[in-house]
Amino acid sequence: MKDEIIHPENDGSGRIPNQRELEKELSEYLSKKYGSRVKIISPFFFPKADEAATDEGISAGSEDLFEFDLLPEELESYLDSFVVKQNEAKAVLATKICTHFNRIKHSKKKDSKGKKSRVGMIKNNVLMIGPTGVGKTYMIKLIAQKLGVPFAKGDATKFSETGYVGGDVEDLVRDLVYEAGDNIEKAENGIIYVDEIDKISSSKNFIGHDVSRTGVQRALLKPMEETDVDLKVPHDPISQIQAIENYRKTGKREKRVVNTKNILFIMSGAFGDLTEIIKKRLQRQGIGFEADVRSTEIPWEILKQVTAQDLIEYGFESEFIGRLPVIVVFDELTKEDLTEILKNPNNPIIISKRLDFRAYGIDIRFEDGALAKIAEIAAKEKTGARGLVSVIEKVLIPFEKRLPSVKIKKFLVTPEVVDSPYEQLLLLLANPDDPAVEERFSSVKDEEFKKIREYISSKAEDFYRMSGLELSEKKTDILANQYMKSTSDFNAMFDYFLEMYNAVKIEETVLTQKVDVHVAFDESVVDAIIARAIETDQKAGPLAEKLVKRLEYGLNLVKARSGVNDFLITDEAVTNMEGFIDNMMKDYPRRESFQESSNIQADDE
Repeated sequence: MKDEIIHPENDGSGRIPNQRELEKELSEYLSKKYGSRVKIISPFFFPKADEAATDEGISAGSEDLFEFDLLPEELESYLDSFVVKQNEAKAVLATKICTHFNRIKHSKKKDSKGKKSRVGMIKNNVLMIGPTGVGKTYMIKLIAQKLGVPFAKGDATKFSETGYVGGDVEDLVRDLVYEAGDNIEKAENGIIYVDEIDKISSSKNFIGHDVSRTGVQRALLKPMEETDVDLKVPHDPISQIQAIENYRKTGKREKRVVNTKNILFIMSGAFGDLTEIIKKRLQRQGIGFEADVRSTEIPWEILKQVTAQDLIEYGFESEFIGRLPVIVVFDELTKEDLTEILKNPNNPIIISKRLDFRAYGIDIRFEDGALAKIAEIAAKEKTGARGLVSVIEKVLIPFEKRLPSVKIKKFLVTPEVVDSPYEQLLLLLANPDDPAVEERFSSVKDEEFKKIREYISSKAEDFYRMSGLELSEKKTDILANQYMKSTSDFNAMFDYFLEMYNAVKIEETVLTQKVDVHVAFDESVVDAIIARAIETDQKAGPLAEKLVKRLEYGLNLVKARSGVNDFLITDEAVTNMEGFIDNMMKDYPRRESFQESSNIQADDE
């Protein structure tokens, strides 16, 4: 009997097998006939003659991908919550960045109607100037997070090391695609941030053309305006492997590129030596600043007089400066500014230390006097907010090392702790239950709670705009308690509160469907569930689900006895379920009797 291959049309099912099924059948047949020496290997697919290289950078539905509706004042208000001082910088950045993304949204609508964008449009790329540690990088990260756009950061000094080839400059665009989850369209609406840009100005003492620095400037010119960046590059083996794998699977030689037309470029640097250039220009113009500038002190206020010509004299190409139309100068931070940073409820420095000690179950609090002393020490270092981190670490390291090994669960940072950390540690270990220290700790905690309530109340309008919820006294208390127990900033806390609120409202809908009547949760119920969730470190959704299960039987019983189809659930259902159901059983029959008597009276008439 001859070996026979069963054809798909002969198997009786009428279904044509897919490639994997065919491979399996053929493998089994060949193994029986020739043994294990013969195997089926999936073939490579080669492109058809009429298939050209494709560009997947932009798709027809791209206008639906990017949604932006933030206004400049809203973004500025958001920055005010996190950043101390820098009012002018916050105002300019909020305005120009919002304008940039709103213009993208507007242009996409026009493009969808068949109208092409005009050539030569100026992009609102930004140059930020200011001393170290004043919040330049922090502010841009906050903006990118608020806008929900991908963000890539690079250091200009890295580019100057590799010369003027420009490959590393384009790597920033590829990093942006990575941050966008390999979504090219999303990356094309992102932000690229280049720090220490002052380091690529051409050297004034260099004889001839300073290739390594001016080369990097020129490499940045095209991406800052508009160019296509190929995602596949010879020096990136991962992109090569991805291209080969994609070619094997699809048989198509795809060219994946990113267009930089809508990518916002933000540059920053200290530009300390720039003050001399500005000072000389102002003196030539007969404008003040006659005093000599000492090398150890830079008059940062003079930088606010900077012009494009000053930057060109500093060592930048005119074409490069021309692509940075928005210049923002940051203020130097004083001791008072550093104190305000530490007192800001959203500041990541104190939040980070709370996280460090919370990891060991230790509740750490700071007296205002201690924060002022920390700021005073940091101000002398002339490194801005960065100095705060180093000072706090130096003060708290002995306590962070020792306290986890003992039973102390409360730690108050006082001015004495800042002045003499090791001495105060010994005193604390010798008398951990000192009533005076306990009283100071409680006092600081109570005062902090009051300040937090005031802060939340001041943000009520922003919260309403964001969520549509009005902050009642009860909700304010809940949020304040949530902050005292948590280790996150207020915006993250607000988001979590809304998440809990929506979880409770979902269970309200579930209950309505289960009992087939209209059920409404009074706001007091939502507040009570969220408050209990915070108090017990549980999630609000499961707590609301338990409440719904307990209410379901009671509401069905009341509905059967009274015929009532509308129920308002109050916070008594959370605090005293049995009493709540008993009261409903007593209340609704009286309403039923009243309704019956009303119907009899209507019939008699």
